[in-house]
Amino acid sequence: METLFYDYVVPCVCAFLACVGFTLMFNIHGMGKLIAGVGGALSWLVYLLAGSTIFAAFLAAVAIGVFAEIMSRVRLCPVTGYVLVALLPLVPGGGIYYAMRHCVAGETQRFLSTLLHTFGMAAALAVGAMLASSVFRAMFPRLRRTGKG
Repeated sequence: METLFYDYVVPCVCAFLACVGFTLMFNIHGMGKLIAGVGGALSWLVYLLAGSTIFAAFLAAVAIGVFAEIMSRVRLCPVTGYVLVALLPLVPGGGIYYAMRHCVAGETQRFLSTLLHTFGMAAALAVGAMLASSVFRAMFPRLRRTGKG
């Protein structure tokens, strides 16, 4: 029970709080802050449950894409803010840092390995979010947003 708490609950709460903090940069107000935070926690939970691999990042991005599409229609807000904020916990910033560190140290094999993994993560996030959004809009064309007012 304790490992479940520290392996899943604590990281998801941290992802939630980090995403709520990032909503300030994207000018998301009110209930949107909580929704974006839930999206970040959901993305991290899916990533952890799927095994913390590149494919797990793809599945998490698909979950984010669907979640953001639904929430944007519920709140009549742009999808972009929800997707960008929810993807932030999964962005491979550490991978970029370590790849450059290995490059500067002359560790070519480790540099290439880390760089390819980082590019794979970034590509999985981009393709997953884009695919989910495209499929959602194709499957539910009647759920198009109508402007406020």
